[in-house]
Amino acid sequence: MERSKDWVDEAEGDLEHAKSDTERGYYNWACFSAQQAAEKAVKAVFQKLGAEAWGHSVADLLAELAEKHNITEEFINAALELDKAYIPARYPNAHPSGSPRRRYTKEEANRLVGHADKIVRFCSGLLSKI
Repeated sequence: MERSKDWVDEAEGDLEHAKSDTERGYYNWACFSAQQAAEKAVKAVFQKLGAEAWGHSVADLLAELAEKHNITEEFINAALELDKAYIPARYPNAHPSGSPRRRYTKEEANRLVGHADKIVRFCSGLLSKI
């Protein structure tokens, strides 16, 4: 059963969550939700193609997608930055000291939300052409 619309809907919800968390000062969660939004948007494309999307690395997923679609270096670089928030944004033992909520900044959250927004929009556009 093809469920790309469900994946996109969830990606858009995660993006809204990331924006809300940025506004409320939960920068680590904004960064994590931004990563999730991008991951789910890319997985929506795989879903539409009937292909298996394995793993949680947005950069790896985009690299695989680049075999058949034009993925810019800008998107790969954005994905690499988003991937860095997947675990460290949530777990204190990912850092030498302090909790994740004290290790992320508003500027960083805004940047990652911006990356995710571009990737979600790109994937939505790609879905409309597949």
